Amino acid sequence: MKYKPQPSSPSRAQVQPRLIIHGGAGNITPASLGPELYVAYRSSLLTIVSKAHTYLTTPTQSNYHSTSFNSPNLPSALEAATYAVTLLEDNPLFNSGHGAVFTRDGINELEASVMVSRGQAKRGVGVTGLRHVRNPILLARKVLEHGRDDLLGRGKKLDNNNGDGEPDVPSAQGHTLIHGPTAEKLARQYGLEMVDPGYFFTQKRWDEHVRALEREKREQQDMLGTGAASGVSATWSKDEYLPQGTVGAVALDAEGVICVATSTGGMTNKLTGRIGDTPVVGAGFWAEEWTEDGDPTSPHKNGSRNPLYNPGPAVVLSDALKGLIADCLPSPFLYTPTLQGSSGGLTTTRSIGVSGTGNGDSFFRVAAARTVGAIARYSSLPSAVALTKVAGPSGELQKSADDRWGKAGEGEGGIIGLELVVVQDANGNVVETRSEILQDHNCGGMFRAWIDEEGVAYARIFREDQDIPSSYVGEHRLEDPRFWSGEKI
Repeated sequence: MKYKPQPSSPSRAQVQPRLIIHGGAGNITPASLGPELYVAYRSSLLTIVSKAHTYLTTPTQSNYHSTSFNSPNLPSALEAATYAVTLLEDNPLFNSGHGAVFTRDGINELEASVMVSRGQAKRGVGVTGLRHVRNPILLARKVLEHGRDDLLGRGKKLDNNNGDGEPDVPSAQGHTLIHGPTAEKLARQYGLEMVDPGYFFTQKRWDEHVRALEREKREQQDMLGTGAASGVSATWSKDEYLPQGTVGAVALDAEGVICVATSTGGMTNKLTGRIGDTPVVGAGFWAEEWTEDGDPTSPHKNGSRNPLYNPGPAVVLSDALKGLIADCLPSPFLYTPTLQGSSGGLTTTRSIGVSGTGNGDSFFRVAAARTVGAIARYSSLPSAVALTKVAGPSGELQKSADDRWGKAGEGEGGIIGLELVVVQDANGNVVETRSEILQDHNCGGMFRAWIDEEGVAYARIFREDQDIPSSYVGEHRLEDPRFWSGEKI
């Protein structure tokens, strides 16, 4: 967790931009993955998270003269999260975009979504049933960005070309979830890159598609005459990792906004036309912001932020002494100035954003992403605790599978996210900020990578407490993101 003391007279929080990504979760084990693929996934995750982090923390020309208090020239969380997901969509290792899985009919149908904790009228949107949009996440972003004008009916009417046999799509209107030809017509009208369906073909995914269907047929034939169901599905295998998850990114920008971006090809051998959790608000993704009295999730002893803080009368230290104490106290007991005249009453603004991956139908059944937010908000629990209650071992996702757990992939999954906590005194002065990377999963593995508060890159697939072969040497290795992003060191 990152603690940041605030200046003595702040009007807004100072927030360090942060980012975490995932590339799917499920029956990912050392045996089903293998050392060679492990290296490929780890390298891709480190490259993508490092490039996205560099983008998030590098001034952009277009915003260079912004008058923003905190970030005069840094990208927004929406820009950074969607940028990270485009990199994942373009990488054939991952189940999205160019690496999307096939339906039972041998078709690629893609889905994507974005949501922000604040700052956009629609907050969250999803698109689904896409067969020609190269980067589905960019379509979701466009729908979100046009949201306010679409809701007010004042946006520029798109070139609809009525009479061409296509759907009548003057805009996205007030809709949150848009499907198929209508969504693709919006993409063309927004000027996004469209591709032939063959662009999404990869031999690896096709082989998985065919192999799983053949295995399903073979085992069903073996069960004929026994009167028992085979329990086999072409969407999951106990011996092979068949992608049924997503890719995603959660970004926190210098303005304190969290954005969640998620994209997928769905489950291997899903029914054509099936809609998963990825584009559905509250199921596969969620972001929100709220306020609380006091600081109920403070990690410090006795609920106070640091040993010098007392909500009653305070001793006001000189600036020189304040600086000396701040330099000497170790983290997490960072000194936060107590302002003269403050009544001591605290108000906390909390933000959370989460992106899920795994068996999407199970995410539906427990409204997984929204449930994480609800537990954190209405139980006043740290978001990390809330996330584990849903996506961790024996959590709500796993419970949803009941006695079917471990038999067909039901309930398997993981969630990543970010939490931001901003604490203000009775006068509205920001006295502390905290941010935390969130992650947990209940299955064999989850592809994930992030940059910590010290600028160190991590990429992990398995659980920290999991016993893995020595050939998977990168699991606990610290990395310099500048190396992976191609920057000069």
